Amino acid sequence: MFGDLFEEEFSFISNNHCGKGKKSKPRDFEPPAPRDFTNLSGIKNQGGTCYLNSLLQTLLFTPEFREALFSLGPEELGTLDDSSKPDAKVRIIPLQLQRLFAQLLLLDQQAASTTDLTESFGWSSHEEMRQHDVQELNRILFSALETSLVGTSGHDLINRLYHGIVVNQIVCKECKNISERQEDFLDLTVAVKGVAGLEEALWNAYVEEEHFENENLYRCGACDKLVEASKSAKLRKLPPFLTISLLRFNFDFEKCERYKETSCYTFPSQINLRPFCEQTEMDDSEYMYELFSVIIHKGGCYGGHYHVYVRDVDELGNWQLQYLQNHPQIFQFSPDENKVGLKEKHKLTFKSDFQGQDLQSPPQKNDVQWDSEKIPPRLKDSSAGCHWFDLNDSKVQPIKEKDIQKQFEGKESAYMLFYRKSLLKRPPEARGNPRYKIPTHLLNEMNAANTELQKKRAECDSANNGIDLHLHLSSCYTFHNGALHPALSWKESVVDLTIDRRKTLGDLRQSIFQMLESWEGDMILSIAKPLPAGLHLYQMLDGDELTLDGIGLADGADVFVWNGKEVGGTKVMTGPDHEPVVLNVLRLAEYNEGGKGQHFTESQHVFSCSTELGELHRALAPAGGIILKNLSGPEKEAKNWEVLVEEDMNKTVRSVGLTDGCSVLILDSHDQSFVNVSSGNLTAFTYDISWLQVKNFCRTGDEEKHVKITATIETMMADIKMKAIRELQLDEELANASCLRPVSGNGKLLSPVPEDYTVKEAELKMGSLLGLCHGKAPTSTQLFLYFIVGSDHTASPEMEIVVEETTSVKECLNLMLEKSGLSGDNWHLRRIDWCYEAGEALSQENATLKELNVCRGDTLVITEGKLPPKGFLKIPVWWFKSSSPKKHEEPAQDQVNGLTCQMDALQVSPAGDSAEHIHTDTDLCYAGNIEIAGEASLEDLKMQALTLPCCQEQVVPLPSFLRAWTMDSKRPGKLLRSNKQQLNAYRLGARVEICIEPLQKEENLGPHELLLRVQMGIPGERDYYDSTDLVWDISKECTAWALRQKVAAHYCLPVEKIEIAKYFPERFEWLPISSWTQKISKKKRKKKLESLQAAPYHLKDGDVIGVKNLLLDDTKDFSTLRDDIGKEKRRQLTLEKKKSRQAERLQHPGFSEEKLNMKHRKPEVALSINVGVFR
Repeated sequence: MFGDLFEEEFSFISNNHCGKGKKSKPRDFEPPAPRDFTNLSGIKNQGGTCYLNSLLQTLLFTPEFREALFSLGPEELGTLDDSSKPDAKVRIIPLQLQRLFAQLLLLDQQAASTTDLTESFGWSSHEEMRQHDVQELNRILFSALETSLVGTSGHDLINRLYHGIVVNQIVCKECKNISERQEDFLDLTVAVKGVAGLEEALWNAYVEEEHFENENLYRCGACDKLVEASKSAKLRKLPPFLTISLLRFNFDFEKCERYKETSCYTFPSQINLRPFCEQTEMDDSEYMYELFSVIIHKGGCYGGHYHVYVRDVDELGNWQLQYLQNHPQIFQFSPDENKVGLKEKHKLTFKSDFQGQDLQSPPQKNDVQWDSEKIPPRLKDSSAGCHWFDLNDSKVQPIKEKDIQKQFEGKESAYMLFYRKSLLKRPPEARGNPRYKIPTHLLNEMNAANTELQKKRAECDSANNGIDLHLHLSSCYTFHNGALHPALSWKESVVDLTIDRRKTLGDLRQSIFQMLESWEGDMILSIAKPLPAGLHLYQMLDGDELTLDGIGLADGADVFVWNGKEVGGTKVMTGPDHEPVVLNVLRLAEYNEGGKGQHFTESQHVFSCSTELGELHRALAPAGGIILKNLSGPEKEAKNWEVLVEEDMNKTVRSVGLTDGCSVLILDSHDQSFVNVSSGNLTAFTYDISWLQVKNFCRTGDEEKHVKITATIETMMADIKMKAIRELQLDEELANASCLRPVSGNGKLLSPVPEDYTVKEAELKMGSLLGLCHGKAPTSTQLFLYFIVGSDHTASPEMEIVVEETTSVKECLNLMLEKSGLSGDNWHLRRIDWCYEAGEALSQENATLKELNVCRGDTLVITEGKLPPKGFLKIPVWWFKSSSPKKHEEPAQDQVNGLTCQMDALQVSPAGDSAEHIHTDTDLCYAGNIEIAGEASLEDLKMQALTLPCCQEQVVPLPSFLRAWTMDSKRPGKLLRSNKQQLNAYRLGARVEICIEPLQKEENLGPHELLLRVQMGIPGERDYYDSTDLVWDISKECTAWALRQKVAAHYCLPVEKIEIAKYFPERFEWLPISSWTQKISKKKRKKKLESLQAAPYHLKDGDVIGVKNLLLDDTKDFSTLRDDIGKEKRRQLTLEKKKSRQAERLQHPGFSEEKLNMKHRKPEVALSINVGVFR
């Protein structure tokens, strides 16, 4: 869709007759490119208007639409010149559409612009960048045209060409009464999913009948009762032009997202609609339609690109010529390109391809058969209007009809189909005549525009061949320091000359003579090039008869005008072998401790690239000195320096790789200690010298002090500590009882750095702040760890400890317990997770910290409770009590819809198992923890749960009288089936909690049985009776209709006299379960079933289903007073969170900006076209 997004929008005709004109950017005028070989014009993409371009091209290649639009003159539509007048009724949209069609037909440009048309729609630049659906545009554009043409002779243009009628009938099988409903259409929408092609989709819609029978009956108005009936649809009226929209985009209810249907979907080039019509007695020709346009969509449901295949009904474009040119192995053109011939070996193939037409003449030379007639602008063919073109925004190219089959399936596939009646014949005078039926005023406008285009193209051609040369006159230059330099300013030494590149070198020389007026001696012209050292000369220009383009003289070239020998009395060496090179010469200066890096003095020197290194050494280095080169430019990293050895002194500057910007370092004899001459690389000088900050945290002085310590990345941390102690004037005995600790940005002391580390190994950045603290620094084999007691880091202070990395988890735990003053063996260690809470447990007590990848600076949590043995689960158990019968006078807000009356009282599992934590007044109470092997069965878990103190009071004969749930958000979640299944098979996880529910009778639910809590509404009240369990077998189907039948049978009520809804407790909302499937015929029901386990219901075990008895209560409001209270609490909580976020943004503006800058998918915006009032 964004094909021309970065191209400048331009059309030769754009007067902005309406709306606010767009200001074009000032730039050199360049006319648009002419049409290519197809003689058809494309349409420029304004950024996201490919869907509009495809539909406009389809309408253009609908001759009857185009000519009907052209038949409306200014007396009916008004003129664009009057659009600015306040009282004038100018129908801008059809006028701009006329004008665009005239440009596409007659204006000699590769692509037309839709800017004026979209402005007449009232679209802004934002609208032109948005993606929209072409099917939606088709309906909106037709509606806008109908409104614009009210009161004109073209008021029925759209209805006349595209209007059809569909009739829907339902026939009662008892009284034969027919219920009929008519529907108008401008386009037919057909299904793609589950259908092989267009004919099958039409058959399903307009031939196949739906039958209402058995439980699915129809209420007949004449019989006044439920009866068997059949429903069908037929096409009552066919339009001249049939538009078919394919439903390629669907919604996946399981994934809750849209997707594109890319399966194979065939459609014919000719179709007989007789089987789908109500009246079938006419001749076959009345029902025959031919395909003439296919709009194609490439991409997905959230974006993509449109282009269109169209059939050239009026033969306005050149198709065969390009076909011949694209097959040079078969066809050959004459030298003047006026004749085309067939190579001998392809003679028979050519005959069959063109249906037996003999285009050959007697053999001529070169084994080429030339056609005896010249090639006309459009090669004639026996099948008129059968040629297809692909119009893809600005690009137009011919295609074969069989290429349409490639668009049957895939991400690039057909999206809209356009058929025309076969009886519609075009007049002979319209064939190949783009001017046919175009109004005179538009013909005149296009003729004038084409004349202006030709004039501008001629001017542009001349301008495009002009080149600007920069002439450097030798009289204005001096030669010194290896290059030419202007005696005055650069601007005063250069003369600009514009000349046609098709002229000769002699013409250029003559132009220079005329410009200079006086020149003594020979005039030599040389190519020059500005270099960092100055202007350098290369080859001399020779051959006055050669064109400037032929000798390679480009636009903007520098030409030096001289006598070819000397400049200002100095001989000038030319050519690439004498290019001057600027070198940065560095020398070591005195060391500057406060700065970053070694201090240098720097100067620039110019040498010829052919200078030998020995000469370079004599010019720069003192006796006994050495030179190092750095080929990385101004960077002074040691790894890039290399010594120029004695053996290389005969080499040139260029051969050793020294170019402009390279650096050489000069070292005197006393500086050579930095160099390892044997390897030729720097050693001690290899590292940038910088500094670290050290702050005194020992607090032995009066105040904390900062000092800067110079260091390299290879300096040992022990040396840095000793320097800091001396600089801070502290007792050197402190060296054995202190350490260096990095200080974070928020001032926190991080783990100490081992003293046998270098700055590089400690991963310290130069300039970092270190704290000198009490305590011995850990060695490289020791770990410095933080630890806290309990998961609440705000209540427990963070402590520190140093242990060997070979220490076991158990030993580390004991050391931490000893340091924190705790005792006992009811503790274990956990890591801290990313949100600073107790995370993964260190369950392998005998493993070392190193083996478990515990690193220096990690934080561990001492957590109460022993870890279960390996393979065991520690599971908190809750007991679910049966709800007591609800009294009628109890306030509704104290109930939770009859299921869990006081769910808000549910708390997090307490740490201990004491009876004081058991809540006897709630439906859920904490029973205690159990430890059980993962290989144990669900039955074993139930038996062990019965041994807990809270459960011993219950009388449970067998485990099958217990129901087990996982806990989810403080309420029963997943139901655990099959008593014999191992717990590991349920994948319970480390933090699972189990809820046990006692039953009145034995239960063993199968995998296809769904457990629901159903509750009947109390008539006249916003409340419910106690819930009861309903077991529903969903092995056959899990649909709304099946659930309604099951619930109705449970309450012994008629299906049509109940309404049901699912309760969402987290939102305090009820979602009615629709009964639409009741009206679907039994034959088609299988195709349209939607499982209640999918969106939006997501039905699962334990869900609450509310039931309304319509015999006693006709209100369909399922909500209760408690729901109102819950929603109000949620609303208050949302407002509090919003206020909290606003306060956070005020405190941390940078953080809020990051959140605001997150990219989200743009909301979809409805497409609209603004139309004036013409009634």
